[in-house]
Parts: sequence; C-alpha cells; structure tokens
Amino acid sequence: MFRKSGDDKLADGSAHTLISRTTEIVGDIHFNGELIIEGRVKGNIYADDESKALIRVAEKGAVEGEICVPTAVINGLVQGDVRSSKHLELAAKAVVVGNVYYNLIEMVMGSEVNGNLLHISTSQSEAKRLLADKKKLPFDKQLIENS
Repeated sequence: MFRKSGDDKLADGSAHTLISRTTEIVGDIHFNGELIIEGRVKGNIYADDESKALIRVAEKGAVEGEICVPTAVINGLVQGDVRSSKHLELAAKAVVVGNVYYNLIEMVMGSEVNGNLLHISTSQSEAKRLLADKKKLPFDKQLIENS
C-alpha cells in the first residue's frame, strides 16, 4: 500500500513531477527526470540537452511559453516554440502554436503545428562553428579557400 522512500525516483536518481489538472504554475521551470503536465504552465520549461529529461503534456495540459528539452511527448496545447534535441512525439490531440525545432520527430494523424518545422542536428551546429571560424580568417585567405 505504501511505497518505500525513494521508490518514485528513476534509475538515474531523478524523480517524476506532476502538475495536476487543478494546478497553474506561473514562472519558468528547470527540471530533470520526467515532468508530466496535466494542468497549466505560464512560463518557459528547460532541461539540459545532455540529460535524460522527458516532458509529457497531457491532453488537457497547456503550456504558454518555450519548451527546451531533450525528449517531449505532447498531446495538449503549447503556445510557444518547442525545441527537442533528441526525440519529439506529437500525439493526436497535440496543438503547437509556434516553431518546432527537432532532431527526430514523430507526428500522429490529428496533431497540429501552427509554425515552422525546423530540423536541428549536430552537423548543423558543426556547420555554424565552421562558418564562424571562416569569418575569422583574413579576407585574402577566404578568397583562396573559395576558389
């Protein structure tokens, strides 16, 4: 009937967090582990890209703000940009009003994106770094490299 202390933690030591249907949070959230939103969040939600963090926005859940996480499963309303560095799933009732930046995306029939879908990957960040390095070269060396 009762759990032992620590049973609600994941293998990596992070815990589940639930924002219930009757709860509204105003402010930014930084989390690790799993965040389940059944209520309403007015603020940005962040997790480190290197973490195993996962956010779930339930069918009746709503987020007004940006979501930046490695993995996301959305089945509710998000009014703001969504950035997912690993995996993003848009379920049948998902509505995103904003741009979606993804590495790997799964969209179920019925999901909506009212914005742009933009693929991100490690190769794009590498290309940006190379472009920045090229801009640092003297003008005559850029000409030699381009010819």
